[in-house]
Amino acid sequence: MNNCVPYLQKTVVLISILLSANLIQAQLPKLVFALQWMPQAQFAGYYVAQEKGFYKDAGIEVEIEHPSAYIKATEMLASGKADLISFSLITAMAAKNQGLDIVNIGQISQHSAIMFVAKKSKGITDLSQLKGKKVGIWKSGFDEVPKALLAEKNIQVEWIPVSSTVNLFMMDGIDAMTVMVYNEYNQIINNGLNEDELSVFAVAKYGYDVPEDGLYCLKSTYENKKLQLEKFLQATLKGWDFAANNKEYAIDVVLNRMKLAHLPTNRVHQAWMLDKVLELMKPGDKNVAAGKLKESDFLKAGEILGQRNKTRPVYGFSDFYKSLLK
Repeated sequence: MNNCVPYLQKTVVLISILLSANLIQAQLPKLVFALQWMPQAQFAGYYVAQEKGFYKDAGIEVEIEHPSAYIKATEMLASGKADLISFSLITAMAAKNQGLDIVNIGQISQHSAIMFVAKKSKGITDLSQLKGKKVGIWKSGFDEVPKALLAEKNIQVEWIPVSSTVNLFMMDGIDAMTVMVYNEYNQIINNGLNEDELSVFAVAKYGYDVPEDGLYCLKSTYENKKLQLEKFLQATLKGWDFAANNKEYAIDVVLNRMKLAHLPTNRVHQAWMLDKVLELMKPGDKNVAAGKLKESDFLKAGEILGQRNKTRPVYGFSDFYKSLLK
């Protein structure tokens, strides 16, 4: 009987340790993070950070959500269903102009991925030749920058709302369309057109290099959960760094997320997307550190909003951007 005592003591200690670990795990502060679109490699770094346990290592629990086709990420933020979201800079500023008190806590993308694409067979080889043409543009948003560029150039076009597919372009229902370099552009190529058959006009080459994906939360959330948000940003950048150095693993994670969401895709396209998204994260000729928002980009976005809506932001850079990086 006495021989059982040490065994029982060890068992009790082990159970206590396990219970304590589970209790600590259950008590981790939780953040609900909503992305602006459905699962794809555009968000690989976040998935990797979650899969590798970087968020938990930082002392937070992160639940990743995706909005539906009928609910925008900003609506989830406003309703309290999300603590923070990923969103385009200029669209987030437009939402702030409309009364949503949000702040940027981190800038993941440093460049614009938006391009106009047309078939050379239609005789379009210069941006000016879009004048009078039917140009497809996303009906889900992200239209401010391309519309501002053509307005500045006094290029009048017939805007045709399109979904995320390239079908109308491929069937010659439109003369040109807006695309993301990491997504729709590659879809066009995969559908049978070679790059040398296409005319491509990247908005960044015309002075409209406004960065896109950034991290946003309500100002009240920033004030009340600043430490948690700082941990989230650090773990997220770690996730992106891991994804950049372990691309095959990152794509595996993405494909699994897409499979769970019942989304059709293929590895080649997601690999293309990951490569292009990682390129957009590099500062290039911009003097800005990873994860930070450059004030000149904020001012350019405000200028575009003023052109499009005749309403410039009434808030300053320091009111909009709250850096959580040293």
